[in-house]
Amino acid sequence: MNLPAFADLLASRGLRLLPGSHAVPVELLVQLPDATIARFTARGTTLQLQHYPAEALTTITIAAECGCGDHHPQTGPARVTLSRYAVATDERVIDGELQFGWTSYEAGLLSLADAAGYFFQLLDESMPAVSERQLVGVA
Repeated sequence: MNLPAFADLLASRGLRLLPGSHAVPVELLVQLPDATIARFTARGTTLQLQHYPAEALTTITIAAECGCGDHHPQTGPARVTLSRYAVATDERVIDGELQFGWTSYEAGLLSLADAAGYFFQLLDESMPAVSERQLVGVA
């Protein structure tokens, strides 16, 4: 599975894969239906999903190679990322050492297809189920 295919899978569930995501090692920025951001990482022996408010996203501009402005523009492309001041509102973790006996960096070796199952598992755990939501009538 590549990132465009994963983006289509997310879109079918009402989610949006954001720029700044990459498949190796797996790091995903996903916009949820309520506009909050979920960040999933697979590093070391840990699989981690963190939730951030929508305003945690920021754009950084990559400086041009030389920055002189003569033969290159002074500014390069913009990249979407989480602000360095962003604070997670929720966090879910799978400890691969405890659950799978991983010893060093096995999470970082996961392919996007393998990590996707863990992403959806953690996302489901962190999102309230429809049956748990309380419906309020409006007049």
